[in-house]
Amino acid sequence: MKQFFIVRHAKSSWSDLNLKDIDRPLNKRGIHDAPKMAEYLKEMNDAEIEYIVSSPANRALSTAKIFHGLYEIQSEIDIDLGLYHASTDDLIDIIHQFPEEYSKIAIFGHNPGFTYLVNHFSNGHLDNLPTCGIAQFESNAKTWSQVFPDNCKMMKLLFPKKVIY
Repeated sequence: MKQFFIVRHAKSSWSDLNLKDIDRPLNKRGIHDAPKMAEYLKEMNDAEIEYIVSSPANRALSTAKIFHGLYEIQSEIDIDLGLYHASTDDLIDIIHQFPEEYSKIAIFGHNPGFTYLVNHFSNGHLDNLPTCGIAQFESNAKTWSQVFPDNCKMMKLLFPKKVIY
């Protein structure tokens, strides 16, 4: 059994327009929401996150670090450049290459790819995975390379506006 969490980065700051997109930090709301969402997920979910893969973008990596600390994950965060501006096919390839020694993995990145990915695995019609939104999927696949929509089930779809506010 495989479980994966698709986590869009928390709200980012646009206050410094001279920063490159990849360097944008979290804003106050993002800094507030990320730990709240991580805590909520941990409290309501008996599943643990064993491994984290993140985009190198500051806002995604900062969000991933908050979850990493709260879950007290022993392994380092795996930074994957392919998560930055990734298409659905790119994201599926990344999932198919997750390390087999872990069965519960969280992936941190960006829209529009993450909304498309959630829809791909859920056959759903999600218009937008909001910042710090989390989709949890479970698959009965034996290996990550065998994870496909027909063997996945969405377990949770969490949005900060529904959880925190």
